[in-house]
Amino acid sequence: MSNPGLLYVTMEPRRHDEEFLNQFHEWYQNEHGPTRLRLPHIFPNGFRYRATDSLKPEFLAIYDVTEMRHLETPVYTQLRENRTKREGETIGQVDVDRRFFDLLGEQAKEGFTKIEDLSDREAEGQVLIAVEVEVKGGEQGEKEITKWYLEEHIPMLSKIPGWLRSRVCRTPSLIEGGDKVRIVTLHEYEKVNGLGGEEHKASMDTKWRTEVFDKWIAAKHRRTYELFYVFGPGPRELETLSKLSESKGFKWEDGKIETVPGKDTAAVNAYVYAKDGLTIRYRLEGNVSPKAPTVAFSNSLLTDYHMWDELVAILKAARPDLRILRYDTRGRHEVPLPPVPATLDMLADDLQTLLKGLRIEKLHALIGVSMGGATTLKFALKYPELVDRIVACDFNVASSDANTAAWKDRIVVAEKNIRDLAGVTVERWFHPHTMTEKPEIAKWMTDMVAGNNVEGFKYSCQALWGYNMREEMKGCKVNTLFVVGDGDGKGALVKAMEGFKANLGEKGAELKIVPNAGHLPMSEAASDFWEAINEFL
Repeated sequence: MSNPGLLYVTMEPRRHDEEFLNQFHEWYQNEHGPTRLRLPHIFPNGFRYRATDSLKPEFLAIYDVTEMRHLETPVYTQLRENRTKREGETIGQVDVDRRFFDLLGEQAKEGFTKIEDLSDREAEGQVLIAVEVEVKGGEQGEKEITKWYLEEHIPMLSKIPGWLRSRVCRTPSLIEGGDKVRIVTLHEYEKVNGLGGEEHKASMDTKWRTEVFDKWIAAKHRRTYELFYVFGPGPRELETLSKLSESKGFKWEDGKIETVPGKDTAAVNAYVYAKDGLTIRYRLEGNVSPKAPTVAFSNSLLTDYHMWDELVAILKAARPDLRILRYDTRGRHEVPLPPVPATLDMLADDLQTLLKGLRIEKLHALIGVSMGGATTLKFALKYPELVDRIVACDFNVASSDANTAAWKDRIVVAEKNIRDLAGVTVERWFHPHTMTEKPEIAKWMTDMVAGNNVEGFKYSCQALWGYNMREEMKGCKVNTLFVVGDGDGKGALVKAMEGFKANLGEKGAELKIVPNAGHLPMSEAASDFWEAINEFL
């Protein structure tokens, strides 16, 4: 096991026109940074800073590195060797200084919270002071400077109001070699702090400091920065993306990541990894502000996030203040290896992982249907701090033995020919009005169901076997609306939801019924469904 350290990268664009700066920031925040954070065994975090001292380079990125030896492995080196065409074109117009730092020591205030564990609201604007000194006297000089930092200077800095943490590093890293050694210290402060005050002045005026500078330090360089972006493993940058022309869109060869530019069309299609390594694909769109309230959607089994297309179009027109997050439930595309049956707890955890990967502090609303409706309620019960309100549609709070047997029968059909299952499923789901008056919707949904991964269906449908939230739902603290299509189960689900709506939390939940709709009212009758949820949302 090698020592931990940091990857420290300064950047100065050669072009400063708005068009290129938008391209630069969108590339860095949607492609470059998230790609590294999808390697958490190497990079547990990553941050972007902007200079506040009017010096160049203006931009700084810092990534913690778990073990510096990882930076010599193909997993990392191939990231740089196999750059995308877009990355090559962008980085070719930027002056980059990329450095490896070995971590020698650190001290932090009591109760210190790492930046990646703060919300963007809490983290943005934090101050970073980077001090670099050139060492005289070889190894002895390194030891004397480090000793002074850790035993006198940082303890004195810790008395400055707003001090958070200081880290002492060496560059070049031992994995690089090199004779011209520098010690770099990184000092983090709250936005409002006491830099320049009496405590700060005292730390700069001691006998030991004078001796160290006279004997062991050849030169000193100091930079000041403020934090403006915290990376997550999920690309989420819509604001600069909305300012780019259509030609600046980006798509990875495997199709799993795509950016769609444009003022009214900005969207990110990408993925994060679930706790067991499974890929969770998502689409983020709508209001481009990172501070916009976010509405998320949880799908029915056997569908993908396009089941919400018509409703999302209505939502974007009616509520341009909202950011919209859709994602594909586990089992739509693949299963983890080795395969394991899904549970509602697992599905709720997947959504929590997605929100964390996108650094979404709290959802304005979560809307789910069928298995997504059960997931939505489970999420509200398990993570009430992460959602303000929920809309749970066309679901039951407990499964029955008969339902479990039916799912087992459906697995048999799917394994023979999933298109056969798709046909009977849509006919069972949809209202007769939809089947006769809207055949194009029925065909669209049949094709969607037939596109499901068979193994994925086999294991994901098991989330609907043997669950029971009847008692747990009584403790729900999240504001909730229930919605159901009037023809779901030929009216049986209306009766079921009428029966349990009063048992939610202390006051129960309201139930709204969508006319001429079956199991997926948001797909069958999007306008009527919107009418049912508009006021609550």
